[in-house]
Amino acid sequence: MRWRIWILAVLTGLWAGCALGQTLPNHVDPSAREILPDLAPLPAIRFLTTADFPPFNYRDENGALVGFNIDLARRICAEVDVPCTIQTWPWEQAADALADKQGDALIAGLALTAENGERFDFSTIYLALPGRFVTLADTARGFDPSALDGRTVSVREGSAHEDFLRRYLPEIDVAATQDEIAALEAVKTGEADAYFGDAMRASFWLNDNLACCSFAGEAYFRPDLFGQGLAIAVPAGHDSVRHAIDWALTRLKRSGSLDELYLRWFPIGFY
Repeated sequence: MRWRIWILAVLTGLWAGCALGQTLPNHVDPSAREILPDLAPLPAIRFLTTADFPPFNYRDENGALVGFNIDLARRICAEVDVPCTIQTWPWEQAADALADKQGDALIAGLALTAENGERFDFSTIYLALPGRFVTLADTARGFDPSALDGRTVSVREGSAHEDFLRRYLPEIDVAATQDEIAALEAVKTGEADAYFGDAMRASFWLNDNLACCSFAGEAYFRPDLFGQGLAIAVPAGHDSVRHAIDWALTRLKRSGSLDELYLRWFPIGFY
């Protein structure tokens, strides 16, 4: 709850500028063909989502449904040129609603697990959530994680990022905290030499702390630990919907529209 309140406060006033020179997400197959699939059986796309997953899908202070996923769903429909509806469901009911065909697609961060793969088909991945280090700004340049041996790295207790540190950097001193904010604040106060954790969440904290801190080193994409990324689920066998979504995602990336959405919602890029 604390995290949700904090991130909603940050998102109340979205930043106007775009950071230049950022590494942008690129999960599009370079060999993908730009051939629009047959839309005869697709008069509209009924998206299902939730309202409790900021900054992807949530309600703002006026009760409007907003977020990266909401904007993306609308742009997909505009690209395919079909009407679009977006209906919210409680998280615990959303997948069942899709399985019951109460919608054509679920855009809500449903994990790409073997269990979900038996129930649904998925679009191509449109965004991954890597792990990254954060350090004081003056030590970020030339950062080398192997130089952390014997130093303190803060991380959220019980997270996959803690597992990563203990598995691959066993010589560091892991300082596990209750949540990401406490772990990041430890770097700011000098209690930790670095933080390692979810890069997307860290990007929002950095927006308010650029004077002190910065991402350091590369982004770590480890599907076995951090998940494969975000994709859109469709009922199994609904190939016309999935093909149309994949076609639109390819077009949105190649036109720069997907990059514009990323920079709007994540001005401190986490790639």
